[in-house]
Amino acid sequence: MQKRNKIKIIGINPRRFDRSQIKFYLYLLPIVFITALPIIFIFFNAFKPLDELLVYPPKFITLRPTLQNFRNLAATSANKSIPMSRYLFNSILSTMSVVLLTLTITVMAAYCMSKRKYRLKNMFFNINEAALMFVPVAVAIPRYLIIFKLGLVNSFLVHIVPLVALPVGLYLIKQFIDDFPDSVVEAAKIDGASDYYILRKVIIPNITPALATVAILSFQSSWNSLEASNYYINNEALKSFSFYMTTLTANSGNANGMVGQMTGNTVAGLGIQAAAALIMFIPNLILFIILQSRVMNTMSHSGMK
Repeated sequence: MQKRNKIKIIGINPRRFDRSQIKFYLYLLPIVFITALPIIFIFFNAFKPLDELLVYPPKFITLRPTLQNFRNLAATSANKSIPMSRYLFNSILSTMSVVLLTLTITVMAAYCMSKRKYRLKNMFFNINEAALMFVPVAVAIPRYLIIFKLGLVNSFLVHIVPLVALPVGLYLIKQFIDDFPDSVVEAAKIDGASDYYILRKVIIPNITPALATVAILSFQSSWNSLEASNYYINNEALKSFSFYMTTLTANSGNANGMVGQMTGNTVAGLGIQAAAALIMFIPNLILFIILQSRVMNTMSHSGMK
């Protein structure tokens, strides 16, 4: 009797490991490793003693991990007239405000551009597309003049108002709403539903992947922003935590005791900057881990690879 040839069928995304997947691991592992190197460097750098931070060529893994950098960071903050917690509070408050306002305004604007009919609708969307081509540096002077005319200079609102407009967020959410059937919206209107009800109960539950992506983009733009603290604010108590990080190197000699006296303030501040960099990075990482599955859905739905 002849043995029947068994055909092994493997799905596109098998749950169990199969030898056919080895080639994909060989392709992806080097890319993952290169991508992860900066993250590994940030984590290990924060726990390196000063002599390991200055070693050349630099090493990714620390041989003698220590918490001294974080202790020096706390000591530096305690010696300043304005504590680090104040800068951190400013950044948390402004970032949360920017994310909430950006999501609210962007969703309503995208719905109007997608499902409402009115004159100049295409012109407004074209203006938003044109705004995608301009980097913030290119519009720094016009933005300063507008902020000055609005009376926002040296105000906490200057951390929030310029960052609420997110052209890429409006573009992305509009594309999602465009794919939503018009017949469903019309049926809801026939049943007496208002635009706000349709937006809240019908549209938003179906575009959560896009909302998650916009939330991450908005969070990063606000959390890492230096523009307001550098250009628009003179009051030190209103400045952000990212700005505070840039001042650590120049103001950390006293916190490092003899190290600061022997090596100079700039060298002594490297460990403090490494610790602060990790503190700045962790919120971005946590937010992405929480929302990463929805971000992947956004890429698959929008056709981005």
